[in-house]
Amino acid sequence: MRPTDVQRLTVAEAVDRYAEMVRAKCSTGALAPATAEVYARDVHTFADLAGPDLVLDDLAGEDVDEVLLRFARKPDGRRTATAGTPPAAKSGAARAADGASQSAASQARFRRSVSALFRYATVAGWVHLNPMGAATVRPKHRGGLRAERRALTAEQAGGLVGAARDLADDPDSTAASGGTATGRGRHDQRTELRDALIVLLLAAVGPRVSELTRANSEDFFVNAGVRYWRIFGKGGRTRDVPLPRPVADVLDAYLTGGRRLLDRGHEPKALLLSWRGRRLARGDVQAVIDRVQARVDPEHRRSVTPHGLRHTTATHLLAAATDMDAVRRVLGHADLSTLGRYRDELPGELEAAMRVHPLLGRVDTAG
Repeated sequence: MRPTDVQRLTVAEAVDRYAEMVRAKCSTGALAPATAEVYARDVHTFADLAGPDLVLDDLAGEDVDEVLLRFARKPDGRRTATAGTPPAAKSGAARAADGASQSAASQARFRRSVSALFRYATVAGWVHLNPMGAATVRPKHRGGLRAERRALTAEQAGGLVGAARDLADDPDSTAASGGTATGRGRHDQRTELRDALIVLLLAAVGPRVSELTRANSEDFFVNAGVRYWRIFGKGGRTRDVPLPRPVADVLDAYLTGGRRLLDRGHEPKALLLSWRGRRLARGDVQAVIDRVQARVDPEHRRSVTPHGLRHTTATHLLAAATDMDAVRRVLGHADLSTLGRYRDELPGELEAAMRVHPLLGRVDTAG
């Protein structure tokens, strides 16, 4: 039963205790470290927006609504506009001028984190009533996805993959037509093979960025002549994903040569190393994508995030009529229904479906 006497903790005190509890769950395997850090980051953001010195039990539904709205307007500082960035891929400040700066997915995640905090606070005796029951602000999930998080078209994805393969084959090659010096591999830091491998793994396999940066060299193995990646995913689940031959070739080249050039003895197991020899951080992956993207012909270039490449993998595998359960296993989802979130519309897709109608045979759509 819930205690009758409520501890009148400040928001900051409650958040600190909750974050400590969340991190402790990592030791039991109940939460992945990356998930725990997301929860902890969100609740600390909640404390900053709500007022750390207020008493948690004094917050009502309208107070939570105000915090959710403040978060929605908060600029997303993860990415900034760079030269050649298409108008659709705006910086946080530009999106703030248009309205909500946080994506619908980020807003929904933040709301879930705050809800989890208050559920725990209710059981722990920090609040009399859970104010989330009276909170009314909810993000619109579809239609609010940032352009750079949506799937690339076949031409855009082909341009990016082609640039990555060219970089792996010839690190000293010049940028594609219209490219700039920023499109060149960082030859002084010897990261060309690593950059190519990152883009190819993201585009071909669609891992979560945390799965990519946590990968170790020993997670890749050969079975019956096929190269596999054992991915350690969410919820303690693992999956063995076969790598397409072009990706496996770049992986082998990196393991035998590129990684050795970056190794400083600090991270003997990590697959992806920074030029300082440390395990590559999640935030560094976007910079790698942008460098390779700068090599792509401007006509086929579009800003994309690591999660956008995950969408790209799912979208094109499903568009090619790949078995849905196979796509689910590649992406590491527990439920087939989750694939709907990763399936984006492709230009010309409906027209192609109508040209081969099951009831009419192959026909031409009206002009």
